Amino acid sequence: MMLLASAGGNGVPVIAQLVAADEDTVRDVIHRFNEIGLACMDPRWAGGRPRLLSDDDEDFVVQTATTRPTKLGQPFTRWSLRKLVAYLRTVHGRVIRIGREALRGLLARRGVTFQRTKTWKESTGPDREAKLGRVEHVLDRFPDRVFAFDEFGPLGIRPTAG
Repeated sequence: MMLLASAGGNGVPVIAQLVAADEDTVRDVIHRFNEIGLACMDPRWAGGRPRLLSDDDEDFVVQTATTRPTKLGQPFTRWSLRKLVAYLRTVHGRVIRIGREALRGLLARRGVTFQRTKTWKESTGPDREAKLGRVEHVLDRFPDRVFAFDEFGPLGIRPTAG
């Protein structure tokens, strides 16, 4: 509106009253338009807090989230957001401070999802780690492959409706 009113031949005091702005603001806008043209209309918002994580830190977070916790010395089989945030804050030599929602957003952008496990049974076989390593090797080398694990547990004889 300021630029249109100025192009119509109105003076700065009239334009300031028209748009309910200070006269200095009107002058600044007109001078800026004379310097760079319509690019002065771009507000160039720079809101929000500066990034706290570098790209290298984000890569480290994704790498940690896709690594089994037992390989990193943690006493559980799967990551939750709460456990991952706590672990990232205590990694020796590298402290990453990130909240759960920011972590959830970062992992979603990078295509990492967490599914809730219904139940989990650990194998007690002596070659468990070798088998699991082979599965992870195939998943890393051939990302288009899918493994399906049977969720069917012990059979219980119970009457069911229908």
